[in-house]
Amino acid sequence: MPARFRRIGFSAYPAAGIAALVVMAACSHQTSPASDAPGAASPALANVISAPPAETTGGFDGARAYKHVERLVAIGPHPAGTDGIHRAQAYITEQLKSFGCPVEEQDFHASTPIGDVAMKNILVKSPSENQNIILYASHYDTKRIDNFVGADDAGSSTGVLLEFARIVCARKNAVTIWLAFLDGEEAFNMQWVDPDNTYGSRQLAASLALSGTLRHAKAMILVDMVGPANPVFKRESNSTPWLTEILWSTAARLGYGKVFVNETSSVDDDHFPFLARDVPAADIIDLEVPYWHTTNDTLDKIDPRTLAITGHVLIASLPELEKKSR
Repeated sequence: MPARFRRIGFSAYPAAGIAALVVMAACSHQTSPASDAPGAASPALANVISAPPAETTGGFDGARAYKHVERLVAIGPHPAGTDGIHRAQAYITEQLKSFGCPVEEQDFHASTPIGDVAMKNILVKSPSENQNIILYASHYDTKRIDNFVGADDAGSSTGVLLEFARIVCARKNAVTIWLAFLDGEEAFNMQWVDPDNTYGSRQLAASLALSGTLRHAKAMILVDMVGPANPVFKRESNSTPWLTEILWSTAARLGYGKVFVNETSSVDDDHFPFLARDVPAADIIDLEVPYWHTTNDTLDKIDPRTLAITGHVLIASLPELEKKSR
């Protein structure tokens, strides 16, 4: 997750409590050629504990999500406005099109501390007869730190959203589903200073407001840093209570109550531009990891079981969200 977050009232990084659900990955940091299929075996994937079978997680395949993370890590650092992010954009777009998703690109320029930077939001708009929108989002840019590959902070949520797209684009949806892969979430300064952050989400929210589409947005669900072993997802205190409750109660029903816990934290993230425009929004994130914004945020920190848990909650909560959004 990006540098622009305020961390308020966080406790120490939890080391226990969900061992039965999530086991620490122990993989070597190896990557496979970019030509491998997302479901193909790789040294890194072979060395981590297997994700639960997709038939037990609503069709969401944690191993496939992990493979996407592996591919993004193999690209290397990809901050906004670099050659690396162009390769990440090409990979994301290629995968979405392979799933049959309708893909749109929102190109824009952002005024940043280093000058004008070209950025790109990648959007999927899965249509429905009902024009009301449920929007799912992740940022895909990495922090501007030398040798920072952002396996968890950008890679994990992007991998989850890509696997979620595979399912959603093949599904008959009761309302319109949008997926947003956001650029420019990370601050260019080393320290978070408003407004040097959330460039992509601010651009998307503003453009939807300008076009009049924003009134159809009934919920925005953000995923960010959802890959660690032993995750603890706290209720983000700025998020919309009813939307958070749907996600967290779904997790409890699925048996993930020790992952989606009934504690709160405050995090300034890509959901804020939507909250500011009165769109209900919620954030799924575990920022309490020791490698946040360090070069230790590498592939060995990612557990495909955690990716599967996150994706399962997204899939299982969708029918209730559709019912509420009609």
